[in-house]
Amino acid sequence: MTWRGSVSIPDRIFGTLVYCFAVFDTMAFGSYLLQQFPVFSFLLIPALPVGVTYSLLGALLGPLARWASFLAFILLFMLVVRNDRISHFIRYNAMQSILIGILLALASIIMNYVLIPALGRSGILIETLYNVLFLGGLAASYFSMIQSALGRYAEIPTISEAAYSQVRW
Repeated sequence: MTWRGSVSIPDRIFGTLVYCFAVFDTMAFGSYLLQQFPVFSFLLIPALPVGVTYSLLGALLGPLARWASFLAFILLFMLVVRNDRISHFIRYNAMQSILIGILLALASIIMNYVLIPALGRSGILIETLYNVLFLGGLAASYFSMIQSALGRYAEIPTISEAAYSQVRW
């Protein structure tokens, strides 16, 4: 979707930075793979600013810290995605990052409340699903980061269509 015109350098930077939230959301599924291959932990470096911010919010909010991720989602959606004064490129990438996070949250709910109680925590199926979600989330996030840095709209089937439908011109 590069036909919308050229994208400025600051838009590329901000369009790339919003995917740090998606990388942070992906961390929840990395436990099995990172135990076996600790060298992959360098892939989580973009999540560090988000983790530090959530930790600071945790120190300030106390027991309400568990809502920091939800608060970040609401703020990102209301202040960026729905703000017509921000460029379409940044709003589109922010919405796509939010959607990746929502998909990972839904997968986490299904894993924690359906699959793990039925199969147990230490099965080959659970470990495989965690690894697939971890690698899939990282692949989607990094692909989108690279496309944003190049000034292109990242096209991920279904997610991009949903992001585009939410972002007004």
